[in-house]
Amino acid sequence: MNIEIKRTLDGSDTLFVPEMNEHYHSMFGAVQESRHVFIDQGLMAVDVGTDPVSVFEVGFGTGLNALLTALTAKAQRREVRYTSIELHPLETNVLKRLNYNSCLMEPDAGEEFVKIHETPWEKASQVNPYFTLTKFKADVRLFDPSGLAFDVVYFDAFAPEVQPDLWTVTIFEKMYQLILHGGLLITYSCKGIVKRNLREAGFSIKRLQGPPGKWEMLRAQKK
Repeated sequence: MNIEIKRTLDGSDTLFVPEMNEHYHSMFGAVQESRHVFIDQGLMAVDVGTDPVSVFEVGFGTGLNALLTALTAKAQRREVRYTSIELHPLETNVLKRLNYNSCLMEPDAGEEFVKIHETPWEKASQVNPYFTLTKFKADVRLFDPSGLAFDVVYFDAFAPEVQPDLWTVTIFEKMYQLILHGGLLITYSCKGIVKRNLREAGFSIKRLQGPPGKWEMLRAQKK
């Protein structure tokens, strides 16, 4: 798959897939989108008494969500156990060219970004004292979640019009089963079909202000 690196408006990089005509992040700002959607409205919305916080991410991609979560966990001294699934991991030569180290301007960003990508698949690995990562190379449609339970799901698949088979009632029912009572599912998409399918799967949903360049996003809760 041909992949191009693009610079977004906040100075951080994203990837563009010409054959899908799809970007991995918002062109208004990759870092600010990831931070607003998944950190501010996802991780930070989990009850402060939850320890550790368990996160499940659909779409590991560039690892940006994992990196920001790892840095936030360490800054807040809050333990996070992070599980991510990705069917098509990116090549190392692409990842090395991304500028998250320099644009984040945090002393450990570069080192932790490397660790996140060098950790073996299907094995829990400690990236920093507060962040443990397990990555699965698998198709979420076939993934067996038996025995797993999470406080929050980062649902970061490609857009519904690009990968409609990942935004179905069946997939959201699987996410519902993964989430603990009162837990959350966070996504950047606020499409009508996404809202309807989340409700049909059993979630209550709330529309929230989106990141720059996007009017709204969604937070769903398992009641």
